[in-house]
Amino acid sequence: MADILMGFILMIPIYGVLIWSYFRPKESMLWGKRWMYKEEPEISTSAIRYVKFASLASIIIMTFIFIILLLT
Repeated sequence: MADILMGFILMIPIYGVLIWSYFRPKESMLWGKRWMYKEEPEISTSAIRYVKFASLASIIIMTFIFIILLLT
């Protein structure tokens, strides 16, 4: 039981980053890379859709994994 609780506590920041990535895909793509550009780069809509899809899929997969671990 302690392992599951520790796993849940460690998953909270990951969920936070994934939710932030879903709602603010431009900022999450440029996080830590803004210094490389003189002006704000233009990000394509397909790249934004990909980040949103990857974030949502990761949230769903992590939730299923957590539920499976909780039930075993």
